[in-house]
Amino acid sequence: MAISKQRKAELVAQYVQQLQQSQGIILADYLGLSMDDMDRIRHAMRPIGGKLQVVKNRLMALALKEVEKSLPEEWLIGPTVVSFCHDEVPPVAKALKGMAKDLGALRVKGGLVGTDVISAEQVRIIADLPPREVLLAHVLGTINAPASQLAGVVAGGIRQVLNVLQAYVDKLQESGSVPVVS
Repeated sequence: MAISKQRKAELVAQYVQQLQQSQGIILADYLGLSMDDMDRIRHAMRPIGGKLQVVKNRLMALALKEVEKSLPEEWLIGPTVVSFCHDEVPPVAKALKGMAKDLGALRVKGGLVGTDVISAEQVRIIADLPPREVLLAHVLGTINAPASQLAGVVAGGIRQVLNVLQAYVDKLQESGSVPVVS
């Protein structure tokens, strides 16, 4: 079924808007998925800041050109669905990877993060990243480690001096030359 030029212009404008609002996009082949499967994927995307949309390949190519981004031409062949990552890319990649594993018919082609083209393998690697909070905790732990070690060294030195002084006081008390203070 042919669509009008006006509708094509609307779709291109919609794709451009989605591309401008996204941190990245992930493209997949959805051949063999039912509408229920597509709805499951869309429902999984919403809470994590993703939007799944079936696209017209030629119109998506025009939208990409308009926002000065490019993808390999072979990714825009056949039935294509695009996951727009409005918040962060890793949660969307993780959801797509999980759905691809469950459904079997969903095949990730690759994507864009910013202006960088990423392969399907790189999408899988991004999907395997720990959550943002865990990564931030690792970074903060790494930054905090030298300060903690320094504090431990300084406290250890003070503790040793205090132990020597306490041993000296105990020795003097045993010899009876210093009165016991309570």
